[in-house]
Amino acid sequence: MNDVLRERLKSVPTRPGCYLMRDRRGVIIYVGKAKNLRRRVLSYFRPGAKHAPKVRSMVNTVADLEFMTVRNDAEALLTEANLIKKYKPHFNILMRDDKRYLALRADPEDPFPAFRTCRIVRDDGARYFGPFPSAPVVRAAKDFVEKKFGLRGCTVLAPDAETHRHCHADVVRFCSAPCEGRISVADYHARFDEACAFLRGERPQVIAELVEEMKAAAAAEDFRKAADIRDTVAALKEMTKAHFVRKSPEMRREDARRGIAELAQALGLKAPPRVIECVDISNLFGTHNVASLVVAVDGLPDGRYYRHFKIETFEGADDPRAMSEVVLRRYGPDSTLAAKSPKADLYICDGGITQLRAARARFAEIGLADMPTVGLAKQQEILVTDDERGDVFLPRDSEALMVVTRLRDEAHRFAITFHRSLRERTIRESVLDEVPGIGPAKKMALLKKFHSIYGIAKAAPADIASTAGINPELAAAVKRAAEGASGELRH
Repeated sequence: MNDVLRERLKSVPTRPGCYLMRDRRGVIIYVGKAKNLRRRVLSYFRPGAKHAPKVRSMVNTVADLEFMTVRNDAEALLTEANLIKKYKPHFNILMRDDKRYLALRADPEDPFPAFRTCRIVRDDGARYFGPFPSAPVVRAAKDFVEKKFGLRGCTVLAPDAETHRHCHADVVRFCSAPCEGRISVADYHARFDEACAFLRGERPQVIAELVEEMKAAAAAEDFRKAADIRDTVAALKEMTKAHFVRKSPEMRREDARRGIAELAQALGLKAPPRVIECVDISNLFGTHNVASLVVAVDGLPDGRYYRHFKIETFEGADDPRAMSEVVLRRYGPDSTLAAKSPKADLYICDGGITQLRAARARFAEIGLADMPTVGLAKQQEILVTDDERGDVFLPRDSEALMVVTRLRDEAHRFAITFHRSLRERTIRESVLDEVPGIGPAKKMALLKKFHSIYGIAKAAPADIASTAGINPELAAAVKRAAEGASGELRH
């Protein structure tokens, strides 16, 4: 285990989320999910752990880790599926089994679309809802939308009168019976679209009506009916709460607006913070000391205003000092950013009280003592203040916490990408320059052919020598230098 990985394991959170394993080239080789990230990830690297051969091979290949925290298991599942689809990690393919979660599928191009359960989500033009880790929830949702919206449950592609001879769903399941011509194609599709809107979470009044129906059944002492409705409501709420169906842009904006309103109330701000800045300080054992600044506008990340900073006034690890420098370079009298980016209504320091005090001291020094500033404790996700408000705890299910943690995670992600590019550039610019006989042209030829120092380190000397202008002796020297650099990064 290298030092980078060892340090990374110390900061694994205990929240639900996804973890991304990278090899020494920085390539994602595995994506996993966990209810408790720390417990799951550390299990891979526990001394004496007995893994299957494929897992052991994967663990031996890992050189770095990244984490993405979410609110619950359901979001972790969806995030994992999306990441695997995007990156196609080698070990996810190698260790994939046949266990897949259920989803709902319907093809809007069918004459009379019907929902089916499936275990594979394809890019085939159909509408998918899921996958979802609880099969009963998926089946309950299917059963409900069929009954509520009069959709057919039969499996034939185009039902007709002959089909109806063997089906009584219109009697026992409230089917609109398109096979009998009781509803037009247009009206049926309108019902289907409403069912899809409900599954996307855009018809909350439907669940509210169910709740009222449940209360009425309980008042009439029809407890069996009330219990059945209760279970249906629970399943539907779980499905929509997990965000397994994409929210419309307006719904996301509304959640974000609610989040910044909650944040203003929790922090005692005069108005919802329309512009929020979050700064994360990051370094690798005192080197490549950098900061990332990310911005949310109306509660949603806005990449137009993201900025990277290389800490310039000192070397080594000193997060409060680095935070102070970032404030000065962002808002100081000589800053070029003040005119390019909107002034923050809330400034968040990703860190504890020392980073917060350093930022506030610098704000006071440059005439911005009234800038609302808080810290965000890394472990407990508590908003830290240095006044009478003390620590501010946001409810775990609040949109305010979602706004804050989403921005914090963006700051981490943005810092990681900057770190990686600096690290790769340092290796690329220094190692080959130290080999006598390798000038700019030959260096670029090597990198163009092998893509990276890692690629050169893995190449055969004859392949390196086949590059224009490089003889066997020089190729051997290049390979030794590349192997040494790869080993330094790995260890």
